[in-house]
Amino acid sequence: MRIVLLSGLKNRILQILARISPGATSIRVWLHRWRGVKMGKRVWIGYDAIIETEHPYLVEIRDDAVVGIRATIIAHFRESKGVIIEEGAVLGPGVMVLPGVTVGKGAVVAAGSVVTRSVPPMTMVQGNPAKPIAKIGQMLTRSTTLKAFSTSLRPLP
Repeated sequence: MRIVLLSGLKNRILQILARISPGATSIRVWLHRWRGVKMGKRVWIGYDAIIETEHPYLVEIRDDAVVGIRATIIAHFRESKGVIIEEGAVLGPGVMVLPGVTVGKGAVVAAGSVVTRSVPPMTMVQGNPAKPIAKIGQMLTRSTTLKAFSTSLRPLP
């Protein structure tokens, strides 16, 4: 009981520190890894992001993924467990990802969206609940210009 309590306390302290610390690619990522979140390389975590407060080991964020400012990832609720953010996926500011969801490789979730179902690779989703609005022709990376990305989008009917 005492070990569980101390482990939970450590987790909460690290979560709070990760929310307010500088270093979207360094300190925040390191603190979340220490909590138990599975993180790839070159992950970017925005200020005030909340990543599964109770069971951080249920979240996997793969290489080159972006978790936007004030995004929330909830990885457990009853029988639904786990969240995977695949390589190069981008969660915009204020996005909420619910349990059992996989955000596909290169997918983009628009700001403020609520992701209730898995997002296919190279797809842009938006809304509450998030729905596909476009196929992505060029992955949004740190070196991609906004113009190149936006001209590669192909609207869905």
